[in-house]
Amino acid sequence: MAESPVAQRWFGRFWFVVLALGLIFLQLLPLQTIPRTWAPPDMMLAITLAWVARRPDLVPAMSIVFAFLLADLLFLRPPGLLALVILLATEFLRARSETLRSGSFAFEWITVALIIVAITLGNRAIIAVTESHQAPLALAMFQMMMTILAYPAAVLVSYLAFGIRRPALGEVDAFGRPV
Repeated sequence: MAESPVAQRWFGRFWFVVLALGLIFLQLLPLQTIPRTWAPPDMMLAITLAWVARRPDLVPAMSIVFAFLLADLLFLRPPGLLALVILLATEFLRARSETLRSGSFAFEWITVALIIVAITLGNRAIIAVTESHQAPLALAMFQMMMTILAYPAAVLVSYLAFGIRRPALGEVDAFGRPV
């Protein structure tokens, strides 16, 4: 991996964008020709929240906006709506990342679960106000629950594959700022 803290930060930012593009690509692959009656977890959201909760310096706001705006456009969702809702949620989580650092994994998981619920309900509420077409409520709630249950797997993959871990209390970057 990268040697200096600055190089590690850019390495992590690069891999976040590559991972997001890879997940978008996998979702676009026509692996099944008949419509599904269930919704898989939103792994891009779970990994984004895991990275923001554990290492907020590796996921700048512009990377989140880029990844989710591209996903909105490619998946034919209202352009920018989910990207905005997720950006607001990740900035909320980023502001509380220091509190999450000192807590247990269960506390982090519950916090992220509440944020996923807020993202889902906020997105559905805005779409309902504009009277646009949206997925059935049961399908959206199932995907929300699957994403919440997939969060520990996203944390594990992020740790094992990319070394994303909680920084230790008092850890500083190359410029002496707290991580």
